[in-house]
This record gives sequence, structure tokens and C-alpha cells, in this order.
Amino acid sequence: MISTYQDITKILTSQGKFCIKPGLERVGAVLDLLGNPQDKTAIIHVAGTNGKGSVSSVLANILKCAGYKTGLYTSPHLTEYTERIKINNIDISKNDFSKYISGICSLADKNHIDLTEFEILTAAAYKYFYDNKVDIAVIETGLGGRFDATNVIKNPVLSIITSISLDHTDRLGNTYDEIAYEKSGIIKPNTPVITAKYNNGFNVIKSEAFKKHSKLIYEQSGIKLLFENGRNYTLYNEKEYEFPLLGLYQKKNLELVLSAVNYLKETGYKIYECDIEKGLKTVKWGARLEYIPDKNIIIDGAHNPDAALELKKSLDYYFKNQKRIFIYSTLNTKDYKKISEILFNKNDEIYFFEFNHKNAVSFNEYKKIVPNIKPFNKEKLNEILDKDGLKIITGSLYMIGELYVKLCTK
Repeated sequence: MISTYQDITKILTSQGKFCIKPGLERVGAVLDLLGNPQDKTAIIHVAGTNGKGSVSSVLANILKCAGYKTGLYTSPHLTEYTERIKINNIDISKNDFSKYISGICSLADKNHIDLTEFEILTAAAYKYFYDNKVDIAVIETGLGGRFDATNVIKNPVLSIITSISLDHTDRLGNTYDEIAYEKSGIIKPNTPVITAKYNNGFNVIKSEAFKKHSKLIYEQSGIKLLFENGRNYTLYNEKEYEFPLLGLYQKKNLELVLSAVNYLKETGYKIYECDIEKGLKTVKWGARLEYIPDKNIIIDGAHNPDAALELKKSLDYYFKNQKRIFIYSTLNTKDYKKISEILFNKNDEIYFFEFNHKNAVSFNEYKKIVPNIKPFNKEKLNEILDKDGLKIITGSLYMIGELYVKLCTK
């Protein structure tokens, strides 16, 4: 039996596991053997192209502050697999992670079920949350919704669909409506779903909710996000709440979160104003417009055109008069030509990181798109960070993960 964390990560990243195979049959079969822990846990299910991680982390933090033992499952991770599975903001230990993953791999092998990396992780998260008797778990989809491994849930407490954008078009479709249809696959019969009234593909989401007899709840309006004298906060119900997550796009995410909180309160969850205040004030969500003031660094995983546009708007708003120095990378599955057109200005200094991933774009290939780029390697990091100006590390979260510990070390 596999026992060490290093052994486990090697299995998860192996050629046979580190792949995408849409479908619920395999993960469903393993969860059946585990007693279907996902059906014995209160779950909030979150899908979307952009913002689902922020929505999940903020909502989970508010629930934790309200006294609920709260599970959180997100992806991808930045530096360690254990980041993906948390209870009350504490990562699963490497020992427990190894035990759960090993047990699921052994069970699957014994029953001739060929699971992917994400299916193994999802099954482990559901079992871990059930075994630890969480009061509620916030579950973020990995890719899409309809055939995402997380979508084995039968009766979630609530579903949330965040911003819909054109991403993973090779798997989810080439239009907003096609992608919205896939994301809407998380809507369950007679289970409310929250989304934004002006979301791309809204009519598709509305239609799918109607077919499932599921109440459609629109986002909470009247929320303002303000940044004054270096302080970021939100105005909600005429009260100021400190909120450390930068990004103009966080307004949309907060509207969804607070809509979810209102619904939960209406259905019996005890969440008070002080819980919301503390939850917003203490939330952390790394590499999403994360600012490190002493180094003047922004870290943001803007990996599709809409995310790049939101990053550009936020840079123009928060740091409009500063010289910009980018460290960028991308996967060949992304529309990196359009991302580059949106993100970079003529006078920006741009370094391209040819990082370690089978789908990473090469320096020579990217140079055809942006001729004035310079090559980057890890040995150059401190040299670039010492430059005057705002340093922006963005693009693939896989690349950011390779640099994250060094970037965040004081």
C-alpha cells in the first residue's frame, strides 16, 4: 500500500492519472463503495468560469465564523495538494491526505475502476468531510459542471453559478450559451440556484432552473467595493466591511456570496452580522489579485481573456501610474494571443516563463505573438523583483505555483 505523501503525489501526477475524462460513472462507482458520503453531507455546489474559487472561499469563511464546521474543496493548488481540502481553513494533513488517497486508489484498483487525479481527489474530499462530521461543505467544480467529478451530489443545499466566460472551449463549447449549459448541469431538482442577472448565458441558466423546478435567485444588489487610502472595503446595507481581496471583479463575487448568506439565513442557518463582518475581514485567497506591499508585487492567475480584462481594469484602478513589469506564462489550451492583446501596454516590460508543464507554451512560440518579450528563469527572480515598478506575476496558476513560496517569503 502506498503510504508516503511523496509516493501519493507521484501517483496523482502520473501519465495515467493526470488527465481529464469527463463522466460521473467512475467516481460514482467508488463513492458507492464508500457508502456515498457526499449524500450524507450538507453541500453548497459552486460552478463558473471565473470567480468560483473566490466565492467558495469567502462563503466558507463566513460559515466558519458563524460557528459551522465547514469543509472547502477547491482546485488547483498552488504549492501542495493538501491546499485543496480544508476544514475551517486548515489544510488536510499530509498524513491524512496520504491515507485517504491511498485507500481510494486501493479500492479503485481492487474493483477495476480507472480513476483520474481529480476523481481520486474528489472522492477523498467527500469521504474526509463525512468522516470529520462537517456541518456543511462548499464544493468548487473542477471543469464545467454537468460531467465534473464533483457533480455526483444528489441534493445540495444550494447551487451557485459564477461568471461565465469563454474558456476550455475544446471541452465545454464555443459560445457562452454552450458553456452556461454545461455549468448549469450542477442545478438539481427543487434546489435553489444563485447567479447574476447579467451573467453571460443567463437565459440558459434560467431555462435549466425552470426545467428542474429550481428557484432562481438573483445576486444581491446594492453592494459597493471601495479603495481609499490603501484600504479596501465594501459597503453593504449602509455599513462598511473591511475586505482584503483586491479586484474590481470581487464586487460580482460578493453579490453572489451575500445572496447565498441571505438564503441560508432564511432556511435556518444562524449567521449574524458580526459573522459576515469577521468572515469578510479575515478571508484569504492566494494568487487572485494578491498584493504584497513590501515587494510591490501582484500575483494573479488570469488565465483566460475575461480574467485578463478584469486584471487590466484592476491594475488601471489600483496602480494606474506605476511602471509595469510582467512575469507571464500560459498553456497552449488558452487563448493567449487575445489575453496578451488585452493585458499588455506598449511600454510594459514582459518576461516569459517557460515553466515545467506538458502543455506550457514555449518561449519561441510566444515570441511570435509578443516580439518584445524577454526570457525568464527562476534564477532571475530576485533581480526582477528588485526593479522599480509594479511586478505582476500572472497567467497559469501552475506557473505561479512554482514561484509562489519565493514570492510570498518575507
